Amino acid sequence: MEWEQLELNPRIIAAVKKANFRSAKEILRVSGADVQRLTRLSKTDVQHLHSAVAAAVRKSSPVTALQLIQGECPVLEPGHRLSFACPILDGLMRGGLPLRGITELAGESAAGKTQFCLQLCLSVQYPRENGGLNSGAVYICTEDSFPIKRLRQLITQQSRLRPDLPPALIRSRHFTDSIYIEHAADLEALQACVSQRVPVLLKRGLVRLVVVDSVAALFRSEFQADEAIQRSRHLLAFSSTLHRLSHAYGAPVVCVNQVTDVVDGPNPGRCDYGLVGSKVLPALGIAWANQVMVRLMLTRLAGQVKSDSRSSALRKLEVVFAPHLPRASCLCGVWEEGVRGISDNDSELQPQSSS
Repeated sequence: MEWEQLELNPRIIAAVKKANFRSAKEILRVSGADVQRLTRLSKTDVQHLHSAVAAAVRKSSPVTALQLIQGECPVLEPGHRLSFACPILDGLMRGGLPLRGITELAGESAAGKTQFCLQLCLSVQYPRENGGLNSGAVYICTEDSFPIKRLRQLITQQSRLRPDLPPALIRSRHFTDSIYIEHAADLEALQACVSQRVPVLLKRGLVRLVVVDSVAALFRSEFQADEAIQRSRHLLAFSSTLHRLSHAYGAPVVCVNQVTDVVDGPNPGRCDYGLVGSKVLPALGIAWANQVMVRLMLTRLAGQVKSDSRSSALRKLEVVFAPHLPRASCLCGVWEEGVRGISDNDSELQPQSSS
């Protein structure tokens, strides 16, 4: 940025040039007292200088809390969420997934994590008034091949899962055409995917949802126990890319995570994030947990739940932490049409004890 582009008195510009400040951004890295000492400008001149430089480098105007509450900043979409396509699950999440930031879904194998992700890939394609973002999804597989058969089954059962939607609207969606599948066999391929191919899809408006299934697989397999520092550096680079894309395009990022067994005994270095008494904790430790905005835990429970004479294993979706949500949970099940929450007052969905 050239000094002449700033709306400043030529006297101030001449003083900062004489002090060997090569760019306007350098001013923001120096305290006001030091700028005053180096340039020999008055305190008032330095304040004007800092204000002018800050206004020039700022990409967008600052937003106050009052503006957010009153909905005066539509670019941040304060009230909109990506629906889970289930009123009970949306109620737990206060409307669904936030559009900016990383949401982690952790759980043991066969808990139903991929089922949630597939359901979100369909939900995102509906119009905004129906809880979607009217766009597609990119699904990055790092463990198994993409479950295309299950996706097709969910598509055929959309009218059962979403009885609130007009049948014509469901038929008008070309679901499979708007889900872009990527496979990453190693960390290099994963980083190339999120830094090169995914941004192209987002920029063209083809997708508004990014799913990584799973984030733990490659990071756990490519690093040994004594390589924690290297793993943390790669994790930070990866999460930084995801955060940048999510905030730039208003695209929710969902990362599936594995879990690790909790070894009995005191461990002052372990952070359970409120999962006291749990036998498992999300993988990748505190380095990854600090990059996550919303952490959800999906647990498969003992027993069955029945719906229209159809049974499903009972599951619990729990909010472990989130900046906008209280610690809460709800029961749910996975059926042919998808994942549905279980209401305490719903007579058709009552837990059945397993024999």
